[in-house]
Amino acid sequence: MSASVRSVPPAAPATPTGPDSPDSPPDGRPALCVAEYAERARAVLAPEVWEWLEGGAERELTLAANRTAFDRVALVPRVLADVTTRDTAATLVRSRAALPVAVAPVAYHRLFHPEGELASARAAAAAGVPFTVGTLSSVGFGELAKTGATLWFQLYWLRDRGRLLDLVGAAEEAGSEALVVTADVPYMGRRLRDARNAFALPEDVRAVLLEGGAAGRAHRSTAAVSAVAAHTAELLSPGVTWADLEWLRDRTDLPLVVKGVLDPADAVRAAGLGAAAVVVSNHGGRQLDRAVPALTVLPAVAEALAGRDCQVLMDSGIRGGSDVLTALALGASGVLLGRPLIWGLAAGGEAGCTEVLDLLAAELRHALGLAGCAGLRAAADLRTTTLACPTWSTP
Repeated sequence: MSASVRSVPPAAPATPTGPDSPDSPPDGRPALCVAEYAERARAVLAPEVWEWLEGGAERELTLAANRTAFDRVALVPRVLADVTTRDTAATLVRSRAALPVAVAPVAYHRLFHPEGELASARAAAAAGVPFTVGTLSSVGFGELAKTGATLWFQLYWLRDRGRLLDLVGAAEEAGSEALVVTADVPYMGRRLRDARNAFALPEDVRAVLLEGGAAGRAHRSTAAVSAVAAHTAELLSPGVTWADLEWLRDRTDLPLVVKGVLDPADAVRAAGLGAAAVVVSNHGGRQLDRAVPALTVLPAVAEALAGRDCQVLMDSGIRGGSDVLTALALGASGVLLGRPLIWGLAAGGEAGCTEVLDLLAAELRHALGLAGCAGLRAAADLRTTTLACPTWSTP
């Protein structure tokens, strides 16, 4: 059957108003870390929607490995540094940001809250971080441009090149500052949770940038099939190549960001074609199961691009401020935040997103100071070590 989401009223205040507030944990206390929002989201979402968000491909080995990779990295703090203030400002691609963070492209925000991308984009604007509009956005460019957020546009490679260029033109007209080309989805990975749930979109949640034609396929439930995967299979081209990326580069003035890079050789090739940045990513464990954790190959990609005019970003597994610091120490200039922001959206709309981003900023500033870093440049110079055990343990 089609997915449904429990109605969550848009929350105006960012501070909890009582034990029943979606911005409060069940016992009425405010959240103390980003990760606490996961259970809040799960409590208000229909089970099949929660599984669509949290699931990965096939056996979900890569999904789990993303977190294990972070858990195995230990930072070596520096001491006797003046950390009275910690500067978290960054330039991501060509956009100024208050944090080394951009909101990752996540499809169909209105699955999680009635305001959808409007709520999350407003929160991104308030936090001073770029917001990536997905090809499968459930809110259009015009409305999102009015939020005041710094917009990037994430592009899936469509079979119809005319339609693809129309999307790029609409992104340019809306004032987008970067074009993020997703390179690791010739078609969607086998997400077994969605197939078992016969996952389909409710009628009021649509990919508004792709209306018409095959758009209705995402709403037709079929046993043992993900309707969303069937929809994208009709739309996306599995034949896209580096030549296509070069073709696109010549048809837009937006800086290109190539997302889904794991091999350093691919990063070098993207830079050679003029990409302004690459995103080291395995799509949050949702494409090739057994794909290497993004964090594991981040240092090699950063080394391969050293001295080139191509920034290194990463996603897949970011769950808090110390994770951001870890990514910076391993060579990233910034990260893309996906699932945690959606936890906040589900739990409390714009206010929930705002609190997630505020908590992430507070966690990052705290971690920077304790690591002896007054800013992001010092974070990049931190030494790291890899623990022999797969996760942290206590005696």
